[in-house]
Amino acid sequence: MRERPSVDRRTILLGGGTAIASLAGCVSTSKTPPGSRGEATTTEESNNSSSDQLKAGGSSTVYPITSKAASVWNSNPPADDEEYWGPSNYGIDTDERLANYWANKYEKFEADGSNPPFKVTVGLSHSGTGLEKLKNGLVDIGNASASVSAEFPDASEEELDKFTNHVVGVDAQPIVVSKEIYEAGVKKLTAEQVRKIYQGEIENWSEIDAYDGEDKDIQAIGRAEGSGTDTAFRSNMLGGPDASMGGVDVRKGQNQQVKTIVANSNNAIAYMALAFLTSETPTVKLSFDGKVYERGKNLSEKGYPLSRDLHCYTYDGTSEMEAAYLRMLISEFGQKKFVETSGYSMLTEKRRKNQLDKLPDAK
Repeated sequence: MRERPSVDRRTILLGGGTAIASLAGCVSTSKTPPGSRGEATTTEESNNSSSDQLKAGGSSTVYPITSKAASVWNSNPPADDEEYWGPSNYGIDTDERLANYWANKYEKFEADGSNPPFKVTVGLSHSGTGLEKLKNGLVDIGNASASVSAEFPDASEEELDKFTNHVVGVDAQPIVVSKEIYEAGVKKLTAEQVRKIYQGEIENWSEIDAYDGEDKDIQAIGRAEGSGTDTAFRSNMLGGPDASMGGVDVRKGQNQQVKTIVANSNNAIAYMALAFLTSETPTVKLSFDGKVYERGKNLSEKGYPLSRDLHCYTYDGTSEMEAAYLRMLISEFGQKKFVETSGYSMLTEKRRKNQLDKLPDAK
């Protein structure tokens, strides 16, 4: 087959092209017809006229992984592109373009052109919204940073069994404070101090012994109720997904918004995903159960209370279209290109195998 000219992938990858940037916060409102999950239809909200489209949406924590992967998938780089593909570097023997290689793992596809066999779009909201949209057929993959059972605590086992959990990476949420607070001596907190701050029992930084500065009210930043980050924080730090958080002053739906508030404040504390840290959001050590956890050293250890899996859920099974994209994410290539570069921990080889075993068999 003669190859058609492809879109300049660097326009997409480096310039934030319309394939991804225009979709931040936008998810289709048309329901996928029953029995055709993965066979996405054209909607008024999409600029892509192709009927072959995979839609993902949800968690802002998972977003950096899936949006990077979507950008590269949509650009469909050739095998000799060492920057974005380079399969031989990962023990893959192929001369196929990236999206073609992963799609051709399944009988449904016969991909050999320069354009990908289907486009991938990623919307940005939070876990609860993504999972609701998945259940209602508005997206094919629901990104979540908490388990579906935590997001839907009142759902029956029968309802929960309709969701298939695909773990694509691991995040360890650090505790961050405003730069001024960090420079005033707050470089370590105990789990009990964090709990008391978020439950309104500690309200001023002067109540923290390490703090050496003028009296400042604590501005405790929380994530939106229903976000996977908020659910995980309550469960792991406060005792349950519905634990009281009476000390919260501001709630935000996305990690990006939390980062901005902390960076622009002089009295804030927050919890957020690793991928969004900057020099303006310094992390503090956390003492928990007699052990001190520190960014860059041991946050990914099992005992760290804010370590959690990152999920890409499918519903009513997993279609071959969904499986092709997920297989790329879970592969060694995907883990190194999209998970590690987003600041998250890669799955171990054993965990990768377990996740790949959940997908429909490849040919």
